[in-house]
Amino acid sequence: MGALTGVASAQGDSGRAAAAKVDNPYSGAKVYVNPDWSAKAAAEPGGSKISNQPTGIWLDRIAAINGTGGAMGLRAHLDQALQQSGGSPTVVQLVVYDLPGRDCSALASNGELGPTEIDKYKTQFIDPIASILSESKYANSNLRIVTTIEIDSLPNLVTNTGSRPTATPQCDTMKANGNYVKGVGYALNKLGAIGNVYNYVDAGHHGWIGWDDNFNPSAQVIKEAATAEGSTVDKVAGIIVNTANYSTLKENNFTVNDSVNGTTVRQSKWVDWNKYVDELSFAQAFRQELVNVGFPSNIGALIDTSRNGWGGSARPSGPGAKTDVDTYVNGGRYDRRIHIGNWCNQAGAGLGERPKAAPASGIDAYVWMKPPGESDGSSSEIPNDEGKGFDRMCDPTYTGNPRNGNNPSGALANAPVSGHWFSAQFQELLKNAYPAL
Repeated sequence: MGALTGVASAQGDSGRAAAAKVDNPYSGAKVYVNPDWSAKAAAEPGGSKISNQPTGIWLDRIAAINGTGGAMGLRAHLDQALQQSGGSPTVVQLVVYDLPGRDCSALASNGELGPTEIDKYKTQFIDPIASILSESKYANSNLRIVTTIEIDSLPNLVTNTGSRPTATPQCDTMKANGNYVKGVGYALNKLGAIGNVYNYVDAGHHGWIGWDDNFNPSAQVIKEAATAEGSTVDKVAGIIVNTANYSTLKENNFTVNDSVNGTTVRQSKWVDWNKYVDELSFAQAFRQELVNVGFPSNIGALIDTSRNGWGGSARPSGPGAKTDVDTYVNGGRYDRRIHIGNWCNQAGAGLGERPKAAPASGIDAYVWMKPPGESDGSSSEIPNDEGKGFDRMCDPTYTGNPRNGNNPSGALANAPVSGHWFSAQFQELLKNAYPAL
């Protein structure tokens, strides 16, 4: 389901053009296993059961391109991927994540660039990545580079701006200056010009843009970005949903069309008038919405299933009682979060479906883009040189804000800075995996 954009326009200095883009980069391909993550996972009790799984490589600051704190840089990963490939098509999953004014609604994932530093983003972040990926050693290889473009950005321009109760001054700033749209457009244009790069734009999750008033507007913003800074919709292979999030893949015990004693499930506190109750139905519908607004009909979707399993002893075995809609939904839902807006180091979460190509109609793959065991943010303030702030949503004692319905955060205690290894979370994910390990 990836967009077909023909043969690479440039030939590398080996004189051999990269192969034409395939419809779905994951089909018939291996997926690269990150040795840095794999070693951490394998060192954990029980971790060897999943340490051979492919996970995303997060380029979350300029320094990450060359490698930081002992972690491998981009070239080292690509060289390792060539070795792992053994000559077979191999997908390498990159998270491109350093927009100016990054994540305007959450401090834990704030970035290093200020709201106006769009030129620095282009010249010091995107250009160097594009330059490395363009080297003939990689561009004319059997690697298929999947780029997850700027999570937590474009949907914020719809849901967290203007007169909405969920608005933040930072998101209003980013909407006004246009730098999210420009930055995403620039990344899509530069990276999408490389013959073996497949851009997937982040499209939030159903608990963020699954409502009537933000579903189509989010598609429109993605279209705006995909046609900014010289980019075209053909440079988008698809979308990714649920990146680093917890929304369950498929709720089997209730549907959005159910009603209890004449009251629709949409009226329950948990669903709250959303049109979707899980990620699979949302991803398929939002993919179609993008086609409706002008994207190619064969674009695909990825779903991050790294932490949305919700297994373990708390997993309901059947539907809730039909006393009223809340009892029915809460009794049967797999997603055990206190509120669907909770996103930081969620207690009770488990590994979800293992990475898999073409698992459902319109879906290119289930992926583990967020490496299980890496923190979403620190549960108290921790000084760092990575530009990462302290967000109260990562504090287990926090009682919430309008973006999570003023509910408790549901976060685990004693968490390190985002991206750092969080052993207690890793153990929880293993314990609550579904399907079970």
